[in-house]
Amino acid sequence: MFRLNLKISLRNLWKNKGYTFINIGGLGLGLACCIILLLYVAYEWGYDKQAPDFEKTYLVYNHQQTSAGVFSHPTTPGAFAAEAKQNIPGVSRAARFSYPKDGLLTEGTHVFKKSGVYADPDFLKIEGYDFLSGDASSAFSQINTVILTRSLAKSIFGETDPLGRTVKLDNKEPLMVTGVIKDLPGNKTITFDYLMPWALLEKQDPFFKNQNWNNNFCMTLVQLERTDLFAKADAQVRQLYSKHESDKISEYTLYPIAKWHLYNNFENGKQAGGKITQVKIFLLLAFCILLIACVNFMNLSTARSEKRGKEVGIRKTIGASKKALVNQFLLESLLMSFCGMLVAFVCIELCLPYFNRLLDISLTVSYSDWRLWLALIGLTFFTGIVSGSYPAFYLSSFEPVIVLKGIGKSSKSAVSVRQILVVSQFVFAVCLMICSIVIYQQLNFIKNKSIGYNKDQLVEIQVQGDMFKNAAKLKLTKDKLLQSGVTKHVSFFSMSISEGYNNTFAISWPGKNPNDKTLFDIRSTGYDFMSTLGAEMIGGREFSPEYADSSNVIINNAAAQAMGLKTPVGSVIKWGDTDVKIIGLVKDFVVLSPYKKVDPMVIYYNLEDIRYILVRLDPAVPVNAALQKINAVMESVEPGFPPAVKFADDNFETKFQNERVLGSIANWFGGFSIFISCLGLFGLALYMAEQRKKEVSIRKVLGANPLQILTLLNKDFMRLVGIANLIAFPLAYLIIQHWLEGYSYRIELTFIPFLIALVLSVCIALLTISMQSIKAVRANTVDALKYE
Repeated sequence: MFRLNLKISLRNLWKNKGYTFINIGGLGLGLACCIILLLYVAYEWGYDKQAPDFEKTYLVYNHQQTSAGVFSHPTTPGAFAAEAKQNIPGVSRAARFSYPKDGLLTEGTHVFKKSGVYADPDFLKIEGYDFLSGDASSAFSQINTVILTRSLAKSIFGETDPLGRTVKLDNKEPLMVTGVIKDLPGNKTITFDYLMPWALLEKQDPFFKNQNWNNNFCMTLVQLERTDLFAKADAQVRQLYSKHESDKISEYTLYPIAKWHLYNNFENGKQAGGKITQVKIFLLLAFCILLIACVNFMNLSTARSEKRGKEVGIRKTIGASKKALVNQFLLESLLMSFCGMLVAFVCIELCLPYFNRLLDISLTVSYSDWRLWLALIGLTFFTGIVSGSYPAFYLSSFEPVIVLKGIGKSSKSAVSVRQILVVSQFVFAVCLMICSIVIYQQLNFIKNKSIGYNKDQLVEIQVQGDMFKNAAKLKLTKDKLLQSGVTKHVSFFSMSISEGYNNTFAISWPGKNPNDKTLFDIRSTGYDFMSTLGAEMIGGREFSPEYADSSNVIINNAAAQAMGLKTPVGSVIKWGDTDVKIIGLVKDFVVLSPYKKVDPMVIYYNLEDIRYILVRLDPAVPVNAALQKINAVMESVEPGFPPAVKFADDNFETKFQNERVLGSIANWFGGFSIFISCLGLFGLALYMAEQRKKEVSIRKVLGANPLQILTLLNKDFMRLVGIANLIAFPLAYLIIQHWLEGYSYRIELTFIPFLIALVLSVCIALLTISMQSIKAVRANTVDALKYE
């Protein structure tokens, strides 16, 4: 029986090539979109789940009470790891590790600028890295050691065994290679090219030996013996700060490492989503696009009911059961779904490289993974059954007597269900159009909003080698850069202009409320900072060599408001136990997120804390020529260190990555959903024109003009598109309003996105339908009526 059904199905598909092409194309495109999006969802869902015991591994989060609410971040004191391991029952391992930092590794004449992390020995066992050479138990047994990733080891040493070989860190510290690990996967939050012991960091900078509980300078991982010990261990972790410090500023919690990437947003100390929102959107988008493709199949199958009705009547007359007919039609849909999956494979291989560039990731289709094949087979069957179920039960329900007499060719219920399906397709497509337009508007609004400084022609140069904590060398570098003829202004900054998380509670002022816990950003800078940055001084002056400014500070407007100072310039405040004088008030400028309000900031003068040189290029000099001159200056000042030069506007652009990706995905997959919907509309228009060709011919003979006939053929479809827009508008409004609530600075919704979506959907649908309508109007009336 199966063989017979298969033969009938193949014959039907071959006989109706146009119908087959439209359906397989729609299903193939829908499956391709769905699979690509599911690959991305699986990639994001797999973040930080590579370690063998990731379920028992937790990141320590620090929740600091401020006047503006609770500020949550994964930074802890250096003493935390040892305290947790020794005094909290159930903790099997605890390890400190640093934020990734670029460093210079040299071996002979080979020089590599790569990202490195310092960590405790337990870090290797918690993360469970796959060692190709060496082992986790002995890799950090000595201080001057390093573990390389496989790609870095190959770049430095080629195919020779690197174990026991020596590299130099920043042209100073000789490090012996004690291990080589597999390259880290892209979906891992803690990434690096090489790993060094924490003891080496303490040797390089005694500050990191600091064991008090007020300085947060590292991250801490904790691994429990069992997951059921979490509640008790977390309760004890929460008490650690108050155990060592009398104030109630901080509270620590254990946070599952597997949630760090997806659930990384906190509001007032409580978890408030994160990238999981984007992942959920993509997951919903994947199945909605696939559902649209399935709806196409249903529409076209039921639209062909006139042709299939006689087949059903005859087969029932000669004894076919309803079950046999359902199986027949389901087999056809499964066969079409299988062919669609083959088309989807071709589309995936063609589109995946572009998708990877768009998201800056490396998704691959692992054809050797049995789980992939299981998922694809499941998706094929799901698509075939969902798309074929309604047509199968609808067509198999025809009464032989009625269909063989040629009456009741299309029941009212079939028409109404088909209309509902068409409307649902366009509701989704219109929603995506509106959302993508609003995302684009919001992105442009934030990008064009004033950030308080001029990022154009502004360059950041990372301080390296002997320049660090060397005021004389920094001043020499500044003089050479100014003498090069390609710069207008040069200054210094303690962090990249686009970075944050260097802050303190230790600022007090006259009349401060004892319960006030305002968190201040702190930055160190040099002379000419405001002119270099292009920031605006509201009052006072900036740091100058004409004054002794070691005990003076500049604050931003947000800090003046937080302190309630009516005349901030000239006021004396305290930083810890030290009196400092405010000499300048600067207009707020963005250093972290352009989406949120600027935090209070205190700027001081200390060249020992400088990490970056800021350079304002001369716009009269070509950029390439200016960069060549800057590189030459930096190489002359600090030979052996490749200059690390970045444009400030490039750094700033990275802050919009999530919104840009979301907008691009909405545009592309919204376009695909519209295209798939139009495929269905085209097919429906094709069969409607075929059904009504005699009617059209008679109307032409009776004197109807082409415009009247076009209006007759198109009005039903256009009515459905109009209804879809009316349903989509409030739905899209609720979705986009909820999305915009996550931004402190956001656009006001207007009617423009809705109007654009309406015009586009109507025009696209009209164009699609009219292709067949015009063909029907231009057809020869004799061909349609000659058999009557």
